Amino acid sequence: MIRIKLKQLLDDKAFKEGRRITLNEVSERTGIARATINRIANKPGYNTTIDNVDALCRYFECTPCELLEFIDKPPGTDS
Repeated sequence: MIRIKLKQLLDDKAFKEGRRITLNEVSERTGIARATINRIANKPGYNTTIDNVDALCRYFECTPCELLEFIDKPPGTDS
């Protein structure tokens, strides 16, 4: 499974900038719909587009490796 580390990057950016960053702000700055940002943040394994990954990387000034994490499934699990 690929995990999108949106919440972690939000926390890191908020700490660095000394302010609260909302999902609405991320949506406005990236052009990604608020509902999609919410799903990315809260639904494990959410399948998003490369365009969304690109927009998030630009917003957080990070690489895809910093945004995405591969989590190996335990043997014998289907999903």
